[in-house]
Amino acid sequence: MINKLKIQSQEVTEGPERAPARAMMKAMGLNDTDLGKPLIGVSSTWNEATPCNMHLDKLAHKASEGVSAAGGTPREFISVSVSDGIAMGHEGMRASLVSREIIADSIELMVHAHRYDGVVTIAGCDKSLPGSIMALARLNLPGIFVYGGTIMPGNVAGKDITIQDVFEAVGSYSAGKLTIEQLKEIEDNACPGAGSCGGLYTANTMSSISEAIGIALPGSASPPAIDNNRNDICKNTGSALMKLLELNIRPRDILTFEAFENAIVMLQAMGGSTNGVLHLLAMAKEARIKLSMNDFERIRKKVPHIADMRPGGKYVMLDLDKVGGVPLVIKKLLNANLMNGEILTVTGKTMEENLREFNIVKPNIIVKEITSPISKSGTLTILRGNLAPEGAVIKTAGVKKLQITGNAKIYNGEEDAFMDVSKNKIIEGDIVVIRYEGPKGGPGMREMLGVTAALYGQGLGEKVGLITDGRFSGATHGLMVGHISPEAAVGGPIAIIKNGDKITIDAINQIINVDLTDEEIEKRTKNWILPESKYKWGVLAKYAKLVSSASEGAVCIA
Repeated sequence: MINKLKIQSQEVTEGPERAPARAMMKAMGLNDTDLGKPLIGVSSTWNEATPCNMHLDKLAHKASEGVSAAGGTPREFISVSVSDGIAMGHEGMRASLVSREIIADSIELMVHAHRYDGVVTIAGCDKSLPGSIMALARLNLPGIFVYGGTIMPGNVAGKDITIQDVFEAVGSYSAGKLTIEQLKEIEDNACPGAGSCGGLYTANTMSSISEAIGIALPGSASPPAIDNNRNDICKNTGSALMKLLELNIRPRDILTFEAFENAIVMLQAMGGSTNGVLHLLAMAKEARIKLSMNDFERIRKKVPHIADMRPGGKYVMLDLDKVGGVPLVIKKLLNANLMNGEILTVTGKTMEENLREFNIVKPNIIVKEITSPISKSGTLTILRGNLAPEGAVIKTAGVKKLQITGNAKIYNGEEDAFMDVSKNKIIEGDIVVIRYEGPKGGPGMREMLGVTAALYGQGLGEKVGLITDGRFSGATHGLMVGHISPEAAVGGPIAIIKNGDKITIDAINQIINVDLTDEEIEKRTKNWILPESKYKWGVLAKYAKLVSSASEGAVCIA
């Protein structure tokens, strides 16, 4: 009798005609008993390219232990993952967002080819988190996501530091505010070991979202990578996957519109990365959910900012973990009726049921009370205007100056902009425009942390504005507007502005405009010529042909 939990693996394990497949699997040490159980894929983005992922092989083994103990046969495999911190600021960064699609594709292909009955996905670096969850939604087999964990903060002169401080120190050094020796000390001490970048940057933003959306176990987002609790989390995830198989609960049962609303509430309340907008739109596409940038703005207006997290605040993920982690934030939002407690989660229970036994610790200085928030509304604002008819995104967490009008300084790429920043050619009141860095135009929609952090390190973070059809690291803060849509490479208005044009960024009224008449914009657009791309072959050329607008998540869906 075929095990009823073998949803599709019987296609490779049952019948005389499958003897060759069984022979191949027995070469790996499996026996007939193993092959009679559900086959569970355990995917990780382990590699030695980034500290975010260098420990994930060990966590995958723990997840496999959980699968085995609960009656399944685990099969481990890996996907790619790009280090944003290492790729930042040069041509390599074009691969980062592309890797999100490749991660989703590779997990889909491995599970599809080998007919696994369910899958655990383990990821650590920025794009590997949404890429893994996108794969779960696309496959729609019983599946759970688990995060690899945050890095511990570094320390210089008794002060906690992160990779953000290194990028900003480069700007401080160029402005003569740091010596080369001081820069070296920060470089040597910022990243002490395994784990993802320590503030509420993109990885920790998406891990928090994984709990809020219900696709990860409660309490799995905030423990550090080196915490022994990580082993238990992964082992429990493997066991929980087998329970989902028994209950036949699938990712799209969990990833509902209401679950995505919860995710946006978490993003806004915690002051998360602008990349959260891009990734949630992409995840929603895979889950067959209609989500738009309007939903982010609608929810922002009713959700207070309550978590004092870097880069807009003071604290790192380790600090949040010490006071209760993501469940603490969710509990406060649930109690205020700002989150939907009835959504189904990977435990087989609702969000409210999961957190019913969770006791909020004594008041702390990291997560504020709903009644006394950091700000009364959320921190990711959608801007629109004649420069971004389809929308753009700015993060306001910790930003004091929310409006600026200035003269445009135009750069057709990140490198030229960084060169002028490093030579102190950007002055107070400028609006830096970096274009042809969108999904198609880059191609790859590079992050601009090198530029934004250098400006901040020079003391210009809130004295200048910056707009781009590219995007930002979660560590970016200041008057920085990304995801300008339509992008320059498809003839969006950002393509036709010139040096000296007056640009207004107004995060209070959600406006981004250039002081040009509609007639002038139309005239310039008629004379616009798309610059030739140097990427005519390979993965980046393929991506440029397939990718959609940032306002739609920059996805490659046929």
